[in-house]
Amino acid sequence: MNLLFLARMALVFVLVLGRAPTQAQSPTEPLRVAFVYVSPIGQAGWTFEHERARRYLDAALGKKVRTSFVEAVHEGADAERVMRDLAQQGNQLVFATSFGYEVAVTRVAASEPTVRFEHAGGYRTAPNLGTYDVRLYEARWLAGYLSGRVSRSGQAGYVAGYPVPEVIQGINAFTLGMRAANPRATVRVIWLNSWFDPALERDAALTLVNGGADVLTHHSGSTAVLQLAEEKGVRAVAYQSDMSAFAPRAQLAAVTADWSNYYLQVAKSVIDGTWLPRADVGGMKDGMVRLAAVDPKVGPDLVRELARREAELVAGRDGPFFGRLVDQSGRVRQQSGVMPDSELRTVNWFVEGVQGSLPAH
Repeated sequence: MNLLFLARMALVFVLVLGRAPTQAQSPTEPLRVAFVYVSPIGQAGWTFEHERARRYLDAALGKKVRTSFVEAVHEGADAERVMRDLAQQGNQLVFATSFGYEVAVTRVAASEPTVRFEHAGGYRTAPNLGTYDVRLYEARWLAGYLSGRVSRSGQAGYVAGYPVPEVIQGINAFTLGMRAANPRATVRVIWLNSWFDPALERDAALTLVNGGADVLTHHSGSTAVLQLAEEKGVRAVAYQSDMSAFAPRAQLAAVTADWSNYYLQVAKSVIDGTWLPRADVGGMKDGMVRLAAVDPKVGPDLVRELARREAELVAGRDGPFFGRLVDQSGRVRQQSGVMPDSELRTVNWFVEGVQGSLPAH
């Protein structure tokens, strides 16, 4: 074998391993970035906030990027087809913005080694596949405390998409926060087995209200839960977006995530050739998570108490998964310390106070 052949084989080996994505972007061509959304963009919610961040990226980098999106992409074969098409159309960076895209994005990344992929909520990385997430459970904990202070019945209702760790984290954190305010409080969970189904979300919320819940929250993609709360005269905590425009009397606060700066930094790293397949997690300390739009009618004392608890959380002195944790069966899951992200990413049990069950594995 001559030296030219060996050099060519070495290049093929580098491409297969996915090292090529670390090369700097051409200064004369815009970086092509695509976003894959699991639901319609709508006017609020999960996808709306990712779209807001995409627009921020466009505005911040101007002619250095050219972004696009595909909305309402079902998880499974449809997602794989869309991502493969986006890669073959010349996109150099693809954001897969739903946990359920895991199989699809992993497969496409393996077959498109020169394209960089980022998977929201994921946990599998590869030479050209990174993951990113936010600690929404931090704001969920504060929202639970607020709800526990406001609720008269001591019962909250939680409309939940799928029983995956991110959702379970939120349910547990909300319950722990609520019981910090009222040790006898309970949180009833109804599963949707869907991320976005306004009619189903509304039906679940109505069932919870009819069952005695006077505070609602949700891990779902539409404004339906807040609108039902407005109609029925109960309070609600919005998810991802401030939804007070849809429920001006009902909304207590909103658990929100801001993806803008993350998308900007990832795009910049691809442009300058420093991108690496990391597993990034941000939270309140990083400005990525907030308990926003707190209703001032809850009173100044409660607003100050929320601010104090948030300051303790940001300083690392308190939080939802600190100290002794007991599950709904009475089993002690943690005696002391702080549960690390590595355990939270695989959590499959409910804390004491949750009314509901997880599917058998």
